[in-house]
Amino acid sequence: MNQPSNPNRRRLLKTAGTLALASALPSVVHGESRQIIVSDPGGPYTKAYRVAFYDPFEKATGIKVVSMARESQPVTQFAAMVKTKNYIWDVTTLTISDDVPYLEAHGFLEPIGLKHSNYPNVMPDAITPDWLGVDVYATVLAYRTDKFQTHGPQSWADFWNVGKFPGRRSLRRNPIDTLEQALMADGVPLDKLYPIDVDRAFKSLDRIKPHINLWWTSGAQAMQAIQNGDVDMISTWNGRAQAAIDNGAPVRINWREGLYSVEGWGIPKGTPRAEMAKQFVRFCADAKRQAAFTPDLAYGPTNLKAFDMIPAKRAAILPTAPDNLRDMRLPSPQWWAKNRAAVTERFNTWIIS
Repeated sequence: MNQPSNPNRRRLLKTAGTLALASALPSVVHGESRQIIVSDPGGPYTKAYRVAFYDPFEKATGIKVVSMARESQPVTQFAAMVKTKNYIWDVTTLTISDDVPYLEAHGFLEPIGLKHSNYPNVMPDAITPDWLGVDVYATVLAYRTDKFQTHGPQSWADFWNVGKFPGRRSLRRNPIDTLEQALMADGVPLDKLYPIDVDRAFKSLDRIKPHINLWWTSGAQAMQAIQNGDVDMISTWNGRAQAAIDNGAPVRINWREGLYSVEGWGIPKGTPRAEMAKQFVRFCADAKRQAAFTPDLAYGPTNLKAFDMIPAKRAAILPTAPDNLRDMRLPSPQWWAKNRAAVTERFNTWIIS
């Protein structure tokens, strides 16, 4: 990252930018309540986003942010709100791999007019015209250091190698990420995964299937499995593995061959509070705001200038830290948007056969 050499100048620019942002937001919105309803995944997200985004936005604009926890998969509810014009919330978190391609293709997202040229420090993967990514999580290989005291699995090929790395294993009960991991275990390089060779992926999965002790379906289940020692190695989200580490479990994260995803804000098309919602989304691109969620969430900011304000020890465990991001890639949103339904049906049939 290119950083200004003068720290005083950097602070001055940040302060000026914050003041300019606040002054650009209108002080009066006529004919409607000055509040928006924002939905997020709940739990630690709500706490972190309140500190980083909700309260600072209220202070800067006078627009109140009411938060509510959304359904674990928001696309169906999102589409229904647009179709019926019954808006339960005005902004919600969506992921670039799972949610955004479908909603964009069906015209369900409110146009925001975002351009990467206006946010040069934000990762290109985190901006579409109708959506802004604010944090990055990763699907990684984690393992118990009490099981592997000297040398643990360092790749998906190692995970598949039950002779060299004996132990209890767990994968996610979902084709997304799992097919990519199966291909990497079979020798496909990280940058050659797409288009996915589905037949090859399932042949690879056939080899590991008898050795999988748990197919997890929720992040909480995955965290408990590795934290309690029910499994010795697992494919899981980095935040869940980090929570196990923070709780004292002897767990190590391996970022190599990780698959990251970006989650951020989308607006249901037609909400009567769209203009205030757009102000909120743009506000969340700010580096200072994104740095503020990292003490509570072990996810990486999309505005990479945020690392100027994150302690080095904390930065090292975040997915978008340069040393971590270098060894990962974003699953293809375009490939999954086109193939998800058919592949999911095949996966669900395969796993119970």
